[in-house]
Amino acid sequence: MKLTAKIKLIPTPDQRQCLHDTLQQANAACNYISEIAWQSKTFNKLKLQKLCYYDVKSQFGLTAQIVIRALGKVADGYKLDKQVKREFRKQGAFPFDERILRYTLADNAVSIWTVEGRQRIRFEAGQRQMELLQSQQGESDLVFIRGEFYLFATCEIEAPEPDDVTEFLGVDLGIANIATDSDGERISGQHVNRVRHRNQRLRQKLQKKGTKSSKRLLKKMSGREQRFVKDVNHCISKTIVQKAKRTGRGIAIEDLTGIRERVRLRKSQRTQLHNWAFGDLGNKLGYKAQAYGVRLVQVNPHYTSQTCSKCGCIDKNSRLNQSTFQCTSCGQSLHADVNAAINIGCRASVNRPDAVGESS
Repeated sequence: MKLTAKIKLIPTPDQRQCLHDTLQQANAACNYISEIAWQSKTFNKLKLQKLCYYDVKSQFGLTAQIVIRALGKVADGYKLDKQVKREFRKQGAFPFDERILRYTLADNAVSIWTVEGRQRIRFEAGQRQMELLQSQQGESDLVFIRGEFYLFATCEIEAPEPDDVTEFLGVDLGIANIATDSDGERISGQHVNRVRHRNQRLRQKLQKKGTKSSKRLLKKMSGREQRFVKDVNHCISKTIVQKAKRTGRGIAIEDLTGIRERVRLRKSQRTQLHNWAFGDLGNKLGYKAQAYGVRLVQVNPHYTSQTCSKCGCIDKNSRLNQSTFQCTSCGQSLHADVNAAINIGCRASVNRPDAVGESS
């Protein structure tokens, strides 16, 4: 399986300028190629190479491999959507492969091509990143983020075969409780929601003020909430996967694809739904489960919150409020999210045809 190691470059002032110039020149070449691709409606990498390889190489003073990577970046951009012309930022990320970037792990350094020739630049990385770099393969993206240069290195690690299990730990993802499992353990979203509301109020005040200092603070705040939520999701997903591995179970979650389009909410609730990073949490559960050899399945989400986990009765009136489920048939009463998590786990364990996706 593929994972990404993020490492921070420590360039000298001269090397920093070289990296800036390299990104600017490479992305200018990408914009030139994109213009040709758009005008000729040619979006295939090999066909683009025949059209403009030599022109790009001579006009921008780039080496052969940088031009090839620029052609690949443009072609990949148009794979997403051929109806919109692609434009690339001056300091946008650019891919480097093993011909133009080499790691020397013993010295914590990289040898990277720049417009001023090869540069040997030191880097900083944590223990986990250094372990991943032992299996680095393929491309590494040079990225400029908030005044610093980073390399996002693609690493290929061996994933164990998923355990053959008959029981699944059901996990219900939500807003009031970020995650609730079928054992009854709930991870509250109160802290995350409180941070989001505080940041939203502060952004509104600063935007209304409109002064230079308020704009500086808005820029400083940019991305902070997203990083906070990602860190929370990392911790939650790791806890869930380790619990499933320790107890010899798989993990079952709902397939929530397209939920934002399906669900109708009051205007006051829409911000919460659209800020809900369930997709990010699901992705982190997926790759962590794969790395630990834990089987992960997605099940049909229909009526999991309206079905009694004891007798199977489906009745929307059983859901008394956000937190309480009381079956109108058998009288069972328990937390609504726990009831839903039990149903999710049972669908994966008992009725495998209900599973709509599986990670292995």
